[in-house]
Amino acid sequence: MLHADASRRRFLKLAAAAVSTTALGERVIAQTSSASATGIPTRMLGRTGVRVSMMGVGGSHAGRIPAAEGTRFMHMAADEGVTFFDNAWDYGGGTAEEIMGKNLAIDGYRKKVFLMTKNCGRDYKDSMQCLEDSLRRLRTDHLDLWQFHEINYDSDPDWVLERGALKAAIEARKAGKVRFIGFTGHKHPSIHLNMLGKNFEWDTSQMPNNVADANFRSFQKQVVPVCLKKNVGVIGMKGMGGRDGILLGKEKLTYEECLRFCFSQPVSTQVVGMTSVDELKKNIAVARSFKPLTAEERSTLLARVKEISGDGRFEIFKTQNDFDADIHRVQHGMAPRGDPNAVPRIGG
Repeated sequence: MLHADASRRRFLKLAAAAVSTTALGERVIAQTSSASATGIPTRMLGRTGVRVSMMGVGGSHAGRIPAAEGTRFMHMAADEGVTFFDNAWDYGGGTAEEIMGKNLAIDGYRKKVFLMTKNCGRDYKDSMQCLEDSLRRLRTDHLDLWQFHEINYDSDPDWVLERGALKAAIEARKAGKVRFIGFTGHKHPSIHLNMLGKNFEWDTSQMPNNVADANFRSFQKQVVPVCLKKNVGVIGMKGMGGRDGILLGKEKLTYEECLRFCFSQPVSTQVVGMTSVDELKKNIAVARSFKPLTAEERSTLLARVKEISGDGRFEIFKTQNDFDADIHRVQHGMAPRGDPNAVPRIGG
């Protein structure tokens, strides 16, 4: 009888926690602004007090936009209300930051966007070097958000604290070079949970957010609830399954369905990879017409993909190191995927 009572109390406690988390998630979505006021709906970025566009510009892809339309792309994005700009120190060996910085420096567009880039350092010295490199390339005196890139390995959370990388970020914030601090990763929810459990109030956490995630190593189920309770802004990525939009067409999934599902999660912004003005226009149209999925629509969509998503076949970035950046593979004693001489070296 005692065992039954204890089990019932545990069940009720878990049920209450689930209800609380659901309410927090609904609150994030309910606070979405109207597109009519800002061009693109906006949401609050966790505890920062800052609103950002619900859709963000993916930095890696932005670095691959043809030069002839690069300026038009980035200026159009900002003018149309897409104000969250993503990047990373290692994208394109630094060229992605340089391209974005060059275009945002024109006509004061830097002031119109919320600029985020990522730190590939795992110790104090490398982090400070990454910061100075990024500020120079992006042609700015501060970053709105600086995130530790690819916290993908079990040892990364400890390294960031023990080797001084977080100390560097805190100092950068005090110096006014960084406004907010977060981290990213795409490997396993447990690693994100380890970071969130550290003695530091993270402002943001970036993670996979797509229709397949719910059924395999789910960040939606395991990490997002913790972020919501800690008021950490959730940044979604890999909405189409990563490289080449691998989820598109599977079980007749459309681009609009995938993106609408992403926006219907309690994310502050969903970073979307785009390499042309035409893609930008298409994404803007989806964001402006956004209506959250109903419970029935969400259940139906998840049921459609349950069989193909339960084994991770379309989220291989969670299981294969081939999707990890070479700089981080090398940091962990692994060979790079390509030419060893082409791996970006901090301070090199």
